Amino acid sequence: MIESVSNKQVRRAAQLAGKARARREEGLFVAEGLRMCRECPPDQVEILYVTPEFAAREENRRWLASYRYEMVSEAVMRAMADTKTPQGVLGLVRQPSLRLAAVLEGESPRILALATIQDPGNLGTMLRAGEGAGVTGLLMNRETADIFSPKVIRSTMGSVLRVPFVYADDLGEACRELKAQGVRLFAAHLKAMHNYEQADYTGSTGFLIGNEANGLSEETASLADGLIKIPMAGRVESLNAAVAASVLMYEAARQRRAR
Repeated sequence: MIESVSNKQVRRAAQLAGKARARREEGLFVAEGLRMCRECPPDQVEILYVTPEFAAREENRRWLASYRYEMVSEAVMRAMADTKTPQGVLGLVRQPSLRLAAVLEGESPRILALATIQDPGNLGTMLRAGEGAGVTGLLMNRETADIFSPKVIRSTMGSVLRVPFVYADDLGEACRELKAQGVRLFAAHLKAMHNYEQADYTGSTGFLIGNEANGLSEETASLADGLIKIPMAGRVESLNAAVAASVLMYEAARQRRAR
């Protein structure tokens, strides 16, 4: 059992939890908690770290039989974890490596395209809401927050393992490829003339969502087939990026159900 917080495995896990560069270099991310770790297939998990209290439960021991794991003390688990109150299990998981084609799979793709979303909580919420609304994939530029950060992983509640996603070196080029494949792109934009519910999302559809503070650049917005807006009552000018994305994705889902 690992009992020292200076152990190299402990330091490695802490680095992976805290540094995007370490995650990129190793191709791993940290999954915390029983629910999230159970979502991870054994062949994608490099190793689990568990506390004696966690491993003492019979149901947990049966589940652990499919994984390679190491026992750690409660103090070591706290040093490795990103949360204040760890649940006694933490995993180092291999990052999926996907291409643009992965988000285009299916008869009628529904895609969320993100330009420089900075807040990890917003990114995680979009992915989780996207799964609920039936999106087939997520496209992001490199300036968007790291989807493998612990905060994003936790907020997705497992959606990060089920919804395909890809980072594009050139978002414009990737969007043009989507359009070449028959995907109509709609940009959420304050200058739009039409409200979001007036557009038809029943075919292959993508929504372009911009940065929380600055929205979409004119160059990115110009890639859209149509500009749409969510009308605001009161003195509110716009919605949080994740809320706006959720409204649009669920309107697309509603239209498809109605069809």
